[in-house]
Amino acid sequence: MTTDTFYASLPKVRDFSALSDPSVFAPLPGDWLLCCTDIVNSTGLVKAGRYKTVNMVGAAVIAAMRNALEGEAFPYVFGGDGASFAVPPGRRGTAQRVLGSLRSWTDAEYGVSLRAAVLPVSRIRAEGLDAQVARYAASEHADFAMFSGGGLAWAEAQMKAGAFEVAPAPQAPPPDLAGLSCRWSNTPARHGIILSVVAQPAPGSSLQDFAGLAAELLELAAELEDSGHPVPESGPRLRFPPEGLTLEAKASRGRLPLFLRQLYLLGHCAFAALLLLSKRPAGSFDPVHYLSMLRAHSDFRKFDDGLKMTLDCTPAIRDRIRHRLERAAAEGLVQFGLHEQDAAMVTCIVPSPVEDDHIHFVDGAAGGYTQAAANLAAAFVSGRKTA
Repeated sequence: MTTDTFYASLPKVRDFSALSDPSVFAPLPGDWLLCCTDIVNSTGLVKAGRYKTVNMVGAAVIAAMRNALEGEAFPYVFGGDGASFAVPPGRRGTAQRVLGSLRSWTDAEYGVSLRAAVLPVSRIRAEGLDAQVARYAASEHADFAMFSGGGLAWAEAQMKAGAFEVAPAPQAPPPDLAGLSCRWSNTPARHGIILSVVAQPAPGSSLQDFAGLAAELLELAAELEDSGHPVPESGPRLRFPPEGLTLEAKASRGRLPLFLRQLYLLGHCAFAALLLLSKRPAGSFDPVHYLSMLRAHSDFRKFDDGLKMTLDCTPAIRDRIRHRLERAAAEGLVQFGLHEQDAAMVTCIVPSPVEDDHIHFVDGAAGGYTQAAANLAAAFVSGRKTA
């Protein structure tokens, strides 16, 4: 196995609960590059009601890299207000070109400032940290990367401090965001709360101890209907016209004026809505099968240098999750943030509606991971002040 084929050669883990075991993760090769992005002032954008835009920009990073790599498997993770990924050394130029283009594009199209950084995995290990990855198979047709080791969190902190920066590229062509979509309406909680959970190992705690805590949290979530999956079997809601129509139109490439792209998408969405409502196949498109795959390929839980979950949660399970995390925090095992809202949102990458390789990023609809992470940061700062 060469380092270029490292990720493609990783065995796929089919049981999500098995990912709480550190032994299923493999270290990224030392010559690989870790790349991360983050939206400046995402909490302010959330307060301004622009979280759908925040999620769209975060997912755009992944869509642009998937298209640039033309189907080549690489590990990536969606973080709500950004995304991170890793590439072999031969793809460094591609990653820098895509990230530079994205920084200029998000500012021009959405008025959103995007940070971006690229750094060698060897630099992370020089800090005594690691960057490990596992490959979780959501189905036979789609999988998600999981990260562990503390290196990704360190890289993101360095990026926010201005290190390893990828500069904007205002003269570059716009990124190829084919397949990126945000036309679904928010999905209301069916059991009371959409709970966003961000839990990270506390400094000095062992990965093995955190793994035990993660397993306990997953067991609590398993007591919820379908482990707290926030997307119902019927799929997310689809209102007409779609709430994210303008966001998606801006992401589409072409020389047509924005209003013509909006009209085209409006017609496309109307036809898709009729097929989904009728639940009858049309040609190669089977709406019932598509919705089942949408649900199966939704990343409502992930390991991202810690455990993140977006749960359709009862108040009772919410309280038990909170109490377990509070106890673990008092023991110096974890740092955590929670955020509650009444709905979830889904942002999609659908290369083709008749193929099964589409993927869907789930987050809380009113701050989600961004606000949970902000709550974590606030609790950490408060704890240092009182210590």
